[in-house]
Order: sequence, then C-alpha cells, then structure tokens
Amino acid sequence: AHGSPAGVFISPFVRPRCLAAAAPAGKAKLTHPGKAILAGGIAGGIEICITFPTEYVKTQLQLDEKANPPKFRGIGDCVKQTVQSHGVRGLYRGLSSLLYGSIPKSAVRFGVFEFLSNYAKDESGRLDSTRGLLCGLGAGVMEAVLVVCPMETVKVKFIHDQTSAKPKYKGFFHGVREIVRAQGLRGTYQGLTATVLKQGSNQAIRFFVMTSLKNWYKGDDPNKHINPLITGVFGAIAGAASVFGNTPLDVIKTRMQGLEAHKYKSTLDCAMKILRYEGLTAFYKGTVPRLGRVCLDVAIVFIIYEEVVKVLNTVWKTE
Repeated sequence: AHGSPAGVFISPFVRPRCLAAAAPAGKAKLTHPGKAILAGGIAGGIEICITFPTEYVKTQLQLDEKANPPKFRGIGDCVKQTVQSHGVRGLYRGLSSLLYGSIPKSAVRFGVFEFLSNYAKDESGRLDSTRGLLCGLGAGVMEAVLVVCPMETVKVKFIHDQTSAKPKYKGFFHGVREIVRAQGLRGTYQGLTATVLKQGSNQAIRFFVMTSLKNWYKGDDPNKHINPLITGVFGAIAGAASVFGNTPLDVIKTRMQGLEAHKYKSTLDCAMKILRYEGLTAFYKGTVPRLGRVCLDVAIVFIIYEEVVKVLNTVWKTE
C-alpha cells in the first residue's frame, strides 16, 4: 500500500494488467466475460428443459406442510398425482417462468464469475480454491438480485397455484401481471434475503469445489485439456456438495415465496416456525429430488458451457 500513488491501497485480489506481460509462456488463457455471458445463457436454457420435472416435484414437496396434512406421500406419489390430474404436461407447469429466467441467470452467473476470476488469477493464470469461492459468492449474489429472486417467486407461485381448486394464473405473462397488480413489484421480490443467502452459498460451494477439482486434475499444466465427461463428473460432485450445504436455505426460500408467505414476518421467523412446528427434518424436504436435479443440472451446465466457450474461441477472437 505504501508504494502506491498517493498512498492508495491496492487490494492483492486485484492484479494489475501489467503483470500479464511478465507471465510465463504457459499462462492459462482467460475467458472473455462476453463469451461467458453467451455460453452461460445457452447452457442454462438447454439444461432447464432437460431437468425441470425434478424441480417441479422438489418444489411441491417443500410446499407440502405437515400441518395440512401432507398431500403427497413421497416423490413417486407426487409424480403419480400430478400426472393423473394434469397429464405429463403437468410436470412442466411453471417451465416458462423458469426458462425465461434460466438463460439470463446462467449468463449473469458465468459472466460475473469470469469477470471476477480474470482479476483474481495469479501470474500463471491459475485461480486458487479460496478465490474461486469468493468469485462464486459474488456471482451467486449478483444472479440472486438481478434474476433469481423474481424468477423463483413467479415459479413457486405458479406451481403452488396449480394445487388450488381453481388455478388463477393462465400463463407466464398473465401470472406476472396478476402478481404485480395485486402486490406491486415487491411481490416478485419475496424472500430476497433467503434467495441471496441461498444463491451466494450455492455458487460459492460449487465454484470452490469445481476450481479445486480442476486445479487437482490439471496439476502444473494450466492449459491441460479436460474431457467433457470428466467435467460432468466434477460438476455433479460440485452440485451434490451445494445441495447438502444449503438445502435448509432452499426450503426457507421456497416457503417465503409461496402463496402462504404472508404467514411469515421475516426469513428468520420462517425458519423458526418450520423448526417449531415441523421439526429439523423439514429443512431437508425435497433433498432427494433436488439432489438428482442439481447434480444433473450442474454437470450439464458445466459441460455445455465449456464446449460452447471452445466454439466461441474459434469464431470470436478476443485479446
């Protein structure tokens, strides 16, 4: 700090670009944030179309409170009742709201992560695990505020609405219009605190694990090629770690965004009521379907993302 002009403090997290000139010949290539945004959006759109039914079942089980009593006896029963009542298409109710959000969500996530990691990497272009965690945290918080909270609120209301005797939402835009008309824009930002906590921890855990595994695999060669199948395995492990690490926050977030959210005064009040009336195990409702969905989700997203970036590198030349 003493050597900087006018005594200005320069964080060690931000590395001056002039270091690039002194970097060794084996320096890892940086990913342009623009490529990350485009590749992330494509990966997010494809992934959600494949895995949405597991997200639907997970959300239904999390909304199913013991006090009601429970409507579903488990994953199979939830799928069976949904198909009997609404057909196979019922498992895709709410897909539009999630699809409209998944593309920008993944775009923001990877764009912000690459932007931050480009400054956090050392002189050889290597990102260590701790900085990978911090970059993931930043990406998760940003995606929560810009995309995930309003998207998830609409999705949860859509799925919850289907359990009503007379569903009132006819489609994505009609549902958004009704929510905004009844509750204002704040109605699409229910559970913001829980969502920020969930997404921030989610991406921090995922990118920490992914960065650690990739560094271990590459060893001393930062440009070593990673087979897509290995990328998928690493992604699935990272996804599983995030599920076990933050499912309680996911349950709280879902309750704070459901049609019964008015019962809770705050995120903390929601957590305390779940603990008091339903017990500790309620915080892990939907873990199995979420585990299957997230492992597949993260594996697919990382595979598609890496492959799309490779294609973009051949057609979009950046410094």
